[in-house]
Amino acid sequence: MFEKLSYLTLQEYWWFLIGLLGALFVFMTFVQGGQTLLYRLGKSEAERDLIVNALGRKWELTFTTLVMFGGALFAAFPLFYAVSFGGAYYVWMAILFCFILQAVAYEYRKKPGNLYGERTYEIFLFINGSLGIILIGIALGTLFTGGHFVVNDNHLSHWTRSSYGLETVLNPFNVAFGLMLFFLARILATLYLIDTVDEAAIIARARRVLKIETILFLILFLYVAGSIVSMSGYGYDPQTFKVAIEPHKFMHNLVAMPLVAASLLLGAVLLLVGIGMDLFTRSDKGIWPAGLGVVLVVLSLFSILGYNHTVFYPSLDDPQSSLTIRNASGSRYTLVAMSYVSLMVPLVLGYIIAVWRAMNRHKMTLQEVENDPHHY
Repeated sequence: MFEKLSYLTLQEYWWFLIGLLGALFVFMTFVQGGQTLLYRLGKSEAERDLIVNALGRKWELTFTTLVMFGGALFAAFPLFYAVSFGGAYYVWMAILFCFILQAVAYEYRKKPGNLYGERTYEIFLFINGSLGIILIGIALGTLFTGGHFVVNDNHLSHWTRSSYGLETVLNPFNVAFGLMLFFLARILATLYLIDTVDEAAIIARARRVLKIETILFLILFLYVAGSIVSMSGYGYDPQTFKVAIEPHKFMHNLVAMPLVAASLLLGAVLLLVGIGMDLFTRSDKGIWPAGLGVVLVVLSLFSILGYNHTVFYPSLDDPQSSLTIRNASGSRYTLVAMSYVSLMVPLVLGYIIAVWRAMNRHKMTLQEVENDPHHY
């Protein structure tokens, strides 16, 4: 089946799958968002235990989705993986460290006789939810703004700055992108907790926090969206593969791909609908339209980055070293073999949905957590 597809179709197929995994991960960052709101939503140890356990049921799914995203990116587009992870070394290592802290915190926060106390591990959770998510947003922002790397004819790359990626935190767009992702994670966290926990005090605080986080998010979202549609991007000639700067490239992509533009608009509307449901009605199901909206928006952003002859990772030092889905992908054999493996993705998603429904069949209560000897 996949052997009959063209090399370009396989590359486009895998870019779509990576965009989908990235979109699912962004949705799942409600876990990180909730970790940063632990003391704003939980005013007692029992309430904080309830919040941590509500998030703890899903933290491994978030981690697994991130690993799947990174693994698929490595296998399908190894040159991007080599350039980015090998070049912007300090940023990616900081992200990895933040997620190691998360795993340690959930494992040891309630261990009897731990040396550091619960507060230390709660600080770890906050670092993961704040610094970890902001840095991921900054890294994603560089797909629009580019990096300082050069790739030679043998596909060997090197970073041209001794700061090895730290310079990305000085770019206002990258920082705004990271902060936007941070506040989005907190919005999703409040929506998730309203849907998941049965504790009136926590839900009331979550609705108040949701108002503030939504305002901050919308300010950043409008800045980022406005920057994207107005900024110049890099395109390439499909025959010669020569890279050139194209004014308003991403706006042109939206016009050229009306389905992507419609998906982006629908996603933004669904996100607002989900927020509005929990803010202005007595509904507790806003997480679902909001989550679907987030997936559509992120998938649309990946689409305008990779399709329509677009450079998805520009080189600021040598435009011809820029990465596209054409020059950064694995071999045709690799993509065909992986495509057969990808047929199992619906099974994995079905399993996740089944486990999610089983875990969330009943809302969590303070009593349930107190009576569970193995809680986080």
